[in-house]
Amino acid sequence: MPPFSGFFHLLLWLSLVFNSSNLSKAATIPKPDCPTECGSLTVPYPFGIGVGTGCSVGFWYDINCNTTFDPPKPFLFTGNLEVLEISASKVRVKNVVASTCYSETGTVTGNNTVSISLKGAPYTFSQENRFTVIGCGDFAIVGDGKLEMSTGCTSICSQREDLIDRSCSGIGCCQTVVPKGMQDFFTSVLGLNAHQGIWSFNPCSYAFIGDQNSFMFSKSDLSDPTLGDKINEDVPLVLEWAIGNQNCSDVQNSADFVCQQNSECINVDNEVGGYRCKCVNGYQGNPYVSSGCLDVNECIDSPCHPKGTCSNFPGGFNCTCPGGYVGDGRKDGQGCTSEGSSFPVKQLSLGLSFGFLALIMSTVWLYYTVRKRKQLKLRQKYFHQNGGVLLKQKMSSNGVNSESARIFKLEELKKATRNYSRDYILGEGGFGIVFKGILDDQRVVAIKTSKKMDESEVESFINEVVILTQVNHRNVVKLFGCCLETEVPQLVYECVSNGTLSEHIEKSKEMPWFSFEWRIRIAYESALAFAYLHSAASPPIIHRDVKSANILLDDHYVAKVSDFGASRLIPLDQTRVATVVMGTMGYLDPEYLNSGQLTEKSDVYSFGVILAELLTGKKPSSPGARITGEGTLANYFTMCKKQGYLFDILEPRMRREGTVEKINAVAELVIRCLELEGEERPTMKQVAVELERVGKLAASGGSMEEEYDEGNAETVSLISEQQDMYSVHSNLHLSDVYTTHTTN
Repeated sequence: MPPFSGFFHLLLWLSLVFNSSNLSKAATIPKPDCPTECGSLTVPYPFGIGVGTGCSVGFWYDINCNTTFDPPKPFLFTGNLEVLEISASKVRVKNVVASTCYSETGTVTGNNTVSISLKGAPYTFSQENRFTVIGCGDFAIVGDGKLEMSTGCTSICSQREDLIDRSCSGIGCCQTVVPKGMQDFFTSVLGLNAHQGIWSFNPCSYAFIGDQNSFMFSKSDLSDPTLGDKINEDVPLVLEWAIGNQNCSDVQNSADFVCQQNSECINVDNEVGGYRCKCVNGYQGNPYVSSGCLDVNECIDSPCHPKGTCSNFPGGFNCTCPGGYVGDGRKDGQGCTSEGSSFPVKQLSLGLSFGFLALIMSTVWLYYTVRKRKQLKLRQKYFHQNGGVLLKQKMSSNGVNSESARIFKLEELKKATRNYSRDYILGEGGFGIVFKGILDDQRVVAIKTSKKMDESEVESFINEVVILTQVNHRNVVKLFGCCLETEVPQLVYECVSNGTLSEHIEKSKEMPWFSFEWRIRIAYESALAFAYLHSAASPPIIHRDVKSANILLDDHYVAKVSDFGASRLIPLDQTRVATVVMGTMGYLDPEYLNSGQLTEKSDVYSFGVILAELLTGKKPSSPGARITGEGTLANYFTMCKKQGYLFDILEPRMRREGTVEKINAVAELVIRCLELEGEERPTMKQVAVELERVGKLAASGGSMEEEYDEGNAETVSLISEQQDMYSVHSNLHLSDVYTTHTTN
């Protein structure tokens, strides 16, 4: 080997080491003249240390380095979210836990509620988080800041022996998913029996949102007095971040676009919007910094044949064979072959090509044949798994004909939705998607996904489908049938595409037709539907999520009650049913919330809130309301009515168009519906009669007596535990708030 050869290899090795070091530094590089670290946290651009110093791409990405701590602690912009780690797509922050502790006699000795809001900021709660409740006989509700969505989790156990290590299935520990795109939440944890009888091993209960991979339940957690502190320290809250709230196509040519040279823009799928930057293939580093994406020297990993030579160039590399050798020189390709060993390569290559082509065609034909058979078997498996045979039997035995209810083939729904095209989406949420579909008979339908069912739920699901398909009430959204050939059953409904009552109330200024009389008519039609469910259905049904967003309007502005996902069938010999508390904040019956006992009067309370919305045009809850009921429209309306300020809070149009007599009559009805004790509230049938009297209306020329002709009464039921998909989540627009409320 010539003397200079060793020197050349030394230079090559040094260049490779230098290049690798530069790539590592580029990934965490800050803006020029800006600090890199706060305590143990390395802060890469587009984040920057210092509030208003210009070291970040914008206010939301400022890291406030608080030097009063030793070592200093970093916080997200001006809030009190302590930052633990910043990665290419996520920010991990220190957690905070809601808790309630009791004395042995059941007295509350400590209560801590949690509220975190990121509205307006380019952050969402990652689906890597889980909402967790720890305790025996405890439940907690978590809701967003607009109080339009809420879900909960209940953990139960009566003795220490019930507990299961490493399991959060509802015994001592309960977990549920966090909806995609959620930007704020509030929660507190409530004990059903004040921990009496279990206090010796479970004095406190806890609720929190945190990284699912950082927490594992243990039996000892229930008696650990330091559990809350441990969760705060060991279970981070995971946030997903993005740049702004516009997509790549909207911002790519603007001055605000931050992706730099050798990088590409990627849209963020988080229901809120925004984008992130990524170095293109062949480059690594920080795509937000000028010249931050540096070329990767692929030759370090020797991708070429041992006899080949690797040449790196920006964004890629080449392999070449030395003299006397042919081939592409790559390890994963032809390599380098000696020319002396060549034989009729062209002829062999041609023969192999034709043979390979024939093999491919045969393989493709075989693949599609086998695939079609597998799909057929899989659909048959799902059909039986979802109770298809049982559904056919019950439909036959109940006299349900193919015109009133159908079991749809998957191919029919694919054709109706153009293979589930995104252009056909009516709405989507954390529990599924609703597609618009056009059937072969030109009926326009809404095709709604349902939650995955356990085998134990199949018979109940089938019974409910059979019942609901027989309903033909003009003010209840019609179920046409279902498809059972998918892992998750799909339900086919009447399509009601003129929006929700909630949307019309919010945009009432833009709708001249939305008068006092029309509002009373819509309320009357809705009341008829709920009264029918309570009084004429067999068995009766409690909707359990009565709200203006679940009342749809058709092309003629006829009200249609929708979303029976949270509903409950009530046995004929019972008036109350114990359930896990579900519903929407602002509409929830306080008696139901406190006792867990569901009655038809819970729907009456929620309907009273809708009437208050129609009169005032106000939302059912204020953003600051807590689950105890503070700040709700129900409380505000009741207070103003009792103190004589009713006409001050009415929507101006209602004051102009409604007579004093009619307004007072509806207001009195609202107050009766909002009574704290369910027994004091009217029935939905009484509500409908009163609204008919106020508006001098009769649904389609009929009367209440005609509506409840028991000889013509039809049976209705719920479908699943799924939430309504007709409304799409909207963006949120408030600054960050992170507060805890503690009482001792």
